[in-house]
Amino acid sequence: MFETPILFTNAALLDGAAEERRPGSNVLVEGGVIREVSEQEIRREGARVIDLGGRTLMPGLIDCHVHVIATIADLAQNALLPDALVAFRSAEIMRGMLRRGFTTIRDLGGATHALVQAIEEGLIEAPRLVICGKALSQTGGHGDLRGRVEERDFGYQARRLGALGRVADGVDACRAAARDEIRRGATFIKIMANGGVASPTDPIAFLGYSRDEITAMVEEATNAQTYVAGHLYTDEAIRRAVECGVHSIEHANLIQPETARLMRERGAIACPTLVTFDKLKSEGASLGLPAASVAKIDDVRLAGLESLGILREAGVTMAYGTDLLGPMHRHQSEEFVIRGAVLPAIEVIRSATSHAAKLLRMEGRIGSVAPGAFADLVVVDGDPLADLSFLTRQGAHMPAIMKDGRFVKDELN
Repeated sequence: MFETPILFTNAALLDGAAEERRPGSNVLVEGGVIREVSEQEIRREGARVIDLGGRTLMPGLIDCHVHVIATIADLAQNALLPDALVAFRSAEIMRGMLRRGFTTIRDLGGATHALVQAIEEGLIEAPRLVICGKALSQTGGHGDLRGRVEERDFGYQARRLGALGRVADGVDACRAAARDEIRRGATFIKIMANGGVASPTDPIAFLGYSRDEITAMVEEATNAQTYVAGHLYTDEAIRRAVECGVHSIEHANLIQPETARLMRERGAIACPTLVTFDKLKSEGASLGLPAASVAKIDDVRLAGLESLGILREAGVTMAYGTDLLGPMHRHQSEEFVIRGAVLPAIEVIRSATSHAAKLLRMEGRIGSVAPGAFADLVVVDGDPLADLSFLTRQGAHMPAIMKDGRFVKDELN
């Protein structure tokens, strides 16, 4: 049963639909959804009326690249933790995200349908969770966390909740793995198509998977009415993936203008994750990130801000992502400020609202304040268009956060 209808009045509405906030807006929430939005008076008998006094009212924020089961920075060790411990830690990580105003998150490797179900049953206070299941990696790729001297079969890790990925080699095995993740509840497929920072044996420039393998996984995703997201850094890897039909380009730090234009032509969406490289650089070693991974950080970190300009110039849609690990999750909202150094504030806000909803194929349901959308709402003391830091500090500037029409934080009275 839903709570009493809520009528927000005198709100400065900011959902990216306009370039500026819309003062004097009124929003009626009932039955877990937004029923009415108007600059005219709204009447609803029995509703709790909340005069926001000109505060900013936004859609719940969306983070399109998280790893909720990454409870420590050393991903190989994380994969060895007991499933129960990972689950409880994951619940706390997601609760923190919700308290920062993120009401929907997209997990890019590791989270299972069991976590989705636990959230839907109300067992965990957490954002809405969209999953790919286990990320798919070739042997020795970014999802293979075995070091040079590790002789165990990878299967022992892939069955654990704390493992971000699973290994599949060859076209047939890649097809089977993609189908299996969809069977297990994945709503899109994630592939490791480039070298990475957190994995031990693949330099950043390594290409992951053959074209035939990528194309096969794209076909399986398309057959299931969904898409493939690719872990990608280098321009060569991004171009190859886009040509093969990969839709969601994660990171994209080393992209060049011509490839960015190809992304725009193909309708691919970018999901940069700049904050993770900044925090891996400053905190990774002290939190247990292996030395081999620390050495690779600057290969992608230093090009991050430039990639935002390249993507914007080409007209590529960008979604908000963070990709943080372990204790570094607390920096989730700082991506706003990092992007704001290069991009207009309204574009940064759209990346975590309307553009994110487009990537998740949930337009009209999340990322907007409009009739029929889920009642995921955030009240902000201040104007994020003037200062994006109002969206940081662990939700300190957010006196109210609502998900599905229920307050998870209510300090308005």
